[in-house]
This record gives sequence, structure tokens and C-alpha cells, in this order.
Amino acid sequence: MRKRVQRSGLQVAVILDDLVANQILPGTGLETDAFWRSFAEILNDLTPRNKALLAEREELQRKIDAWHRERQGQFIDSDEYQSFLTDIGYLVPEGANFTIATTNVDDEVAVMAGPQLVVPVMNARYALNAANARWGSLYDALYGTDVIPEDDGCEKGNSYNPKRGNQVIAWAANFLDEHAPLSEGSHGEVSAYGLTEDADGRKTLSATLSSGASTSLAEPGQFVGYLGGGNPSNVLLRHNGLHIDIQIDRGHSVGKD
Repeated sequence: MRKRVQRSGLQVAVILDDLVANQILPGTGLETDAFWRSFAEILNDLTPRNKALLAEREELQRKIDAWHRERQGQFIDSDEYQSFLTDIGYLVPEGANFTIATTNVDDEVAVMAGPQLVVPVMNARYALNAANARWGSLYDALYGTDVIPEDDGCEKGNSYNPKRGNQVIAWAANFLDEHAPLSEGSHGEVSAYGLTEDADGRKTLSATLSSGASTSLAEPGQFVGYLGGGNPSNVLLRHNGLHIDIQIDRGHSVGKD
């Protein structure tokens, strides 16, 4: 059985407790005890409401199931069905326009477009997939689908096909040129990305081309983040509110080229 510890009346798996204390909270200004105390207060407040909503959903489903069973094999009149759904409270009149007033919501939830999967947290694989649902590999998507034709030696095959890989890289470079163009040259010509500072001391993205020339983004504001210091391992760009994460792995058979 998984070991657990008591935190503000909650039984918390030791592995989760360690994650919160050693990886999540450091740098946030929150103390471990204060975090668990606040989290327990949230659970105590919202759990009864959640149970009530689940019970209401179950009752609505019971009524809908019974309605369909009574009419099994019969033609369903759409007006009658809509009236029934309204009577039981499943359909309600459209309300007035409103604005959600909740504050301190992470940008990833409040303003950044992207998939948000709702899954049972008891299934670790589902939860991990949901946490990573916002990010997908463009290379994988291109390599594994018919966006890149399989003719002329570009078959997917059972192992990595460098010729197909080159087509994928070229497609992705054109994608970057379209959505985050450089002031000169193409992303397909970039041999290295780096960081410089503008007149205000803010980090900006620079790119060295295969010719040795240095260039930058045509719209510097599209550069929004990085990992790895002066020789970044990740470069984060933004276009129309959506993000593009360029991951650079110089030790990988694909990334080194």
C-alpha cells in the first residue's frame, strides 16, 4: 500500500507530499503547511457542492433514460423532447451576458488557447496525458501522417528515415517562416539560436544563419521565453496567442543537424 502522511486532515501520498514540498512550492513564497491548510479548506468548501452537483446530474440522467425507455422504438418528436428537457431543468433559458470575476487564475487556464482535458485523476496515465495535452510534437505529427507524402524514398518504415525526416524539418521551417519570420533569412538556414539584450536590457532572440550572418525575429515581441541561458535548449514563440516551443537537443541524431 502506498505510504501516506497527514496534512491538515488530509491523507496525502508521500510521493505527492515530497513533490509539493521540494519541487512545486520552492520559489513561490508559500510554506508547505500553509499550502496544505488552504488546500484542505478548498476541499472542505467545494466537496459538498460537487457531490450535490453530481447527484443532480445523476437524477437528470435517470429521468432522460426513463423517457427514452418509455419510447423505445418510437419516432422522437424534437419539440416534445425539447419540452421534456426544459421541464426537468436540463435545458434552461439563455442568461444575460456575464464576466467571470475569479482572480489570480493562471494564464494557461484564463487567456491562453489550447486543449484542456478533464480526466479521472485516479488514472496516472490519463492525468499525465491531460497535463501535457497543450503540447504536441509537430515533428511527430508530420512524420507519422500523410502531410508528408511517402513517395520518392520518403516512406515511414519501421525505423527513422532521414530522407523523410528532412522533409519534416523543411515543412516545420516553412511553418516558422510563416508564423514567426526572421528579419532576414529562413529558420531553415539557422545553425544556432542565441540571446541578446535590447536597449532596455530585455532578452531578445538572435539567430545565426549557415552563412555566418546574424539575424533576429521580424517581430521581436513574438519571443516570450527560453530555457538554457545564452545557448538555449528551448525557445518559446507566440503567434495569435498560441505558443511554439522550439526544443534544441544537440546530442540527438536529429537535433544535432
